[in-house]
Amino acid sequence: MTTTAPWQAIEQAIAANTNSDFHRQSSTPVGGGCIHSAYRVTGDDKSYFVKCNSAKCAPMFEVEAQALREMAATQTVKVPRPVCQGAAKSTAYLVLEWLPLGTNRAAGDRILGRQLADMHRIEQPYYGWTQDNFIGSTPQSNDPTDDWCEFWRTQRLGFQLELAAEHGFGGRLQRDGDRLCDRLDGFFGSYSPKPAMLHGDLWGGNHAMDESGRPVIFDPACYNGDREADLAMTELFGGFGADFYAAYNESYPLHPDCPVRKTLYNLYHILNHLNLFGGGYLSQAESMIQRLLAEA
Repeated sequence: MTTTAPWQAIEQAIAANTNSDFHRQSSTPVGGGCIHSAYRVTGDDKSYFVKCNSAKCAPMFEVEAQALREMAATQTVKVPRPVCQGAAKSTAYLVLEWLPLGTNRAAGDRILGRQLADMHRIEQPYYGWTQDNFIGSTPQSNDPTDDWCEFWRTQRLGFQLELAAEHGFGGRLQRDGDRLCDRLDGFFGSYSPKPAMLHGDLWGGNHAMDESGRPVIFDPACYNGDREADLAMTELFGGFGADFYAAYNESYPLHPDCPVRKTLYNLYHILNHLNLFGGGYLSQAESMIQRLLAEA
């Protein structure tokens, strides 16, 4: 999208939050996103990554910054450091450190596998999160709970199914989706996941390597949940090598039934794509529900 950035306000915010003067000399558009406008902003021998959107998107930037801070606090996987966020005139903005990125390498995949396992190994006090956030531009509920199955039933699949009904996707999707929600307990008979901090939207486009080959993850939709949900998402659209999975499993072995739940977790993202982008995802969602009903 095209947004007129309030550059003077952004310069002042950067200066206030870094305790040093900053004078923008260039702002170069950066591609890769479909929701926000993004720029590399350079001045005084410093560079920053800046996202902009309409002022109503300020809450999206606030929770993204909070998620990045919480992931950084685990001292596991590298994430961009938030500098500041705010709104000026009709535009909201988020400023992150600029990280020059290189090409993916097998060694980096192994490091990412180990580091993600380290982040997942830190047990959290509950499922959910301190606040609601967004998956893409869709609101994502994160009410804290001790019941993972109920969390996935109501705050993930149930919410997306209700949204799909509002968008006109009824019939078989709703009928079979309700049947699946009623049977969710069958996927957790011998498995009780520990709450782990999840990136929440870990597809191939949300990870990279920096110039030294160190892994970086970004654009999170964080919450505490079953670590298998993060691993499932990495397989949905590809982009992660075999070394990543081998290193993760060596560091923090997965439950033997993990493949059974992969479709269950990825159904959430396909339903979200249905709600964001339309009926091209309907048959995929219905097919996934059918496979899950056969396994429940």
